[in-house]
Amino acid sequence: MNVVVVESPAKAKTINKYLGSDYTVLASYGHIRDLPSKDGSVEPDNDFAMSWEVDAKSSKRISDIVDALKKADRLILATDPDREGEAISWHVLEVLNKKKALKDKQIQRVTFNAITKSAVTEAMRAPRDLDMELVEAYLARRALDYLVGFTLSPVLWRKLPGSRSAGRVQSVALRLVVDRELEIERFRTQEYWTVDADVSAGSDPFLARLVKHDGKKLTKFDLGNETSALAAKAAVQAATFKVEAVEKKPGKRSPAPPFTTSTLQQEASRKLGFSAQRTMQAAQKLYEGIDIGGETVGLITYMRTDGVSIAPEGIADAREVIGSVYGKDYVPDVPRLYKSKAKNAQEAHEAIRPTSMRRNPGSLRLDPDLGRLYELIWKRTIASQMESARIERTTVDLESHDGRTGLRATGQVVLFPGYLAVYEEGRDDEEGEDSARLPAIVEGSAAKVIEARADQHFTEPPPRYSEASLVKKMEELGIGRPSTYASVLTVLRDREYVRMEKQRFIPEDKGRLVTAFLEQFFRRYVEYDFTASLEERLDLVSDGKLDWKEFLREFWKDFHAAVGEIAELRTTNVLDALNDALGPHIFPDKGDGSNPRLCPTCGSGMLSLKTGKFGAFIGCSNYPECRYTRQLGVAEGDGEAESADKELGINPATGRAVWLKNGRFGPYVEEVAAEGEKPKRSSLPKGWTPAALDLEKALRLLSLPREVGQHPDDGKTITAGLGRFGPFVLHDGTYANLENAEEVFDVGLNRAVAILADKRAGGGRPQRAAAAALAELGAHPEDGKPVRVLSGRFGPYIKHGDVNANVPKGADPAALTLAEAVTLLAERVAKGGGKKPAKKAAAPKKAPAKAKAAKGSEDDAEAKPKKAAAAKKPAAKKAPAKKAAAKTEA
Repeated sequence: MNVVVVESPAKAKTINKYLGSDYTVLASYGHIRDLPSKDGSVEPDNDFAMSWEVDAKSSKRISDIVDALKKADRLILATDPDREGEAISWHVLEVLNKKKALKDKQIQRVTFNAITKSAVTEAMRAPRDLDMELVEAYLARRALDYLVGFTLSPVLWRKLPGSRSAGRVQSVALRLVVDRELEIERFRTQEYWTVDADVSAGSDPFLARLVKHDGKKLTKFDLGNETSALAAKAAVQAATFKVEAVEKKPGKRSPAPPFTTSTLQQEASRKLGFSAQRTMQAAQKLYEGIDIGGETVGLITYMRTDGVSIAPEGIADAREVIGSVYGKDYVPDVPRLYKSKAKNAQEAHEAIRPTSMRRNPGSLRLDPDLGRLYELIWKRTIASQMESARIERTTVDLESHDGRTGLRATGQVVLFPGYLAVYEEGRDDEEGEDSARLPAIVEGSAAKVIEARADQHFTEPPPRYSEASLVKKMEELGIGRPSTYASVLTVLRDREYVRMEKQRFIPEDKGRLVTAFLEQFFRRYVEYDFTASLEERLDLVSDGKLDWKEFLREFWKDFHAAVGEIAELRTTNVLDALNDALGPHIFPDKGDGSNPRLCPTCGSGMLSLKTGKFGAFIGCSNYPECRYTRQLGVAEGDGEAESADKELGINPATGRAVWLKNGRFGPYVEEVAAEGEKPKRSSLPKGWTPAALDLEKALRLLSLPREVGQHPDDGKTITAGLGRFGPFVLHDGTYANLENAEEVFDVGLNRAVAILADKRAGGGRPQRAAAAALAELGAHPEDGKPVRVLSGRFGPYIKHGDVNANVPKGADPAALTLAEAVTLLAERVAKGGGKKPAKKAAAPKKAPAKAKAAKGSEDDAEAKPKKAAAAKKPAAKKAPAKKAAAKTEA
């Protein structure tokens, strides 16, 4: 009997079908151990000893493996063929050795690049030992990211309350986004004009552009205003031209190589609109296997790779498909071979490709995300082995008879499409190549201008990063590794350091603040070159050329000293530095010569950056006499958030003044209270701006909650109001969300009763957004409990007992099958989420549970410790800082 260990249940299910009855295939559900989220899990003073912890769910998986091994002679570790896969096998081996479950057992390591029957059976015939160099590279990365995260994050919490975390790769990626925003803000647009003309040279009309004026070659900004542009246009219209030269240059365009992890993420972003995380989730499912005709088949090779080579059998397969589908002219005489630019050969595997090129995308019925991604991979792979496209570029130069005015027309003709018949690589933020087709034009013939036009243009700043362009930039700079990009970008969004608008990254003020702090006090550790050099040294570890602990010692010596210096700084010193660094952003020039830092309320105090329990804000130096505050990033007088207090009028019912104010949590209205009474207040709901608020609207807000009526079933009152999760109606402890704030003021009894009924039918918890039932999938095969698809506040999700799993983005919730839902629920449980912990009777009160880092992540499995994990030296005023940090993170 043989026991085979893989990572996921889906992979185990597929492999089980390929191996005979002599094999038992079990899943570890990812990493079975992780570093506890507390200070001391990595001990620099003890030669970087690492304390690993097995969680409760993983303990059950290990017990299953131990039980299976009692009847087995051999343990086969078949985890993924990369550093993380090697590390998972190592963790399993370490735990089993501690349990003495491997006595007299043969231990083997096998890897395969595709989950197909041939690939798996061939791998079983060629086992090897565990690659400890890859394991040590994993250990070095985990220790490095832990030390950076658990050392920098507490410093941030103490010096900048409200900040969430810092990380080795995360913080550098954030700096890229912030630096690009600064470029955009510093950019000054410049006007320029172009002159185009429709021209005929004894042929059909074609478009030409002015390139020579008054006997001089034009540069981009030579026509800088309308006057000069109109003069040039008049010169074109008045001149008579002849065709001075017609130049035709044949050329070739070669296909792009097949996908790596990074290029797949980039193309899926450009062409499908997928985030990096969504791409990798879909690719994982394609790799692990899809049920096709009753057989589970892996559709693509392993999706975490730096390599661009294709196995010989894959190339032969592709060439055969190209010849049969597109014809022999599309098959190059010699197969195309691509070389990887990856510096570490041990981590360069075969490119991402279909396991069978004959499996045409049109012949498969896949979920929307899987189908679109598979088609992209199939087309890219096929195109990479096709003949080049043959093109002809034509340039036509026209000159006036006096030689003072010149026009030029360019065009391109595709003579043979080659690979373009299948696929063309997308690009970021570039002007498309001029592909206009020109008519037949004879050199020396007369040309006539039919119409000339002068067009105004303005230079544009560099574009904000999309996921594709940010991933590309990180790869170019050598920051992080492609397998980690999806998790890094997800962390930036989850920490609210950035937001996405029109699929572009925009830094939030919180992100700017963190970046400014790190640049001022830890600049070396967010330098692009320094971060890239760390990656190169980590590659040396995995290549066996550098001892992993020696690498950590070198890094920790300087890093620990830098943290110690910052710990001694007072918060006022930090704020002074940030006031200078962020001055142009938080105190923008008003354009009237006045001091942008002058307080608009008292007229004498100076505004500056301050920190409070809930984060940074702008306040007046004359506090407490002047209580002017505003949120960071909101300019004084901004139409979306007036900062100064403003009286709206008098409430006619009470005779008391009503004010519009701005607090730490945004704008709100308040009615002045009698002495000793608590004033009535209400925050402005989403979509309401301070500029549009008047007394009538303020009084409506202050009247909430309002009574809607008595419920016909029990006579209990239904009320409507505004809460943490938006507008709602409430009856007997059940909250149901309304569509918008306006509905709070006019929702009627019948409508409220219907909404509450829908909420209860959906099974949602009180005080949460209504969860409407979208589909009843049937009974779970393990316990018979119902599995349903519900609509929640954050989108559709699957519910089984007390486990919730998100429906993948882009998937149709109504088309979800029971089998797919069961798999998603199992994956959710495996990741340690989706389930509420059971309550223990009479349990003593304990400190909040430690935040658990995501299993299997590397390069910024971000530290979120409840305890501040600063360097052990110095420790001045450490306890209060830890307490504040824990509250802030909670």
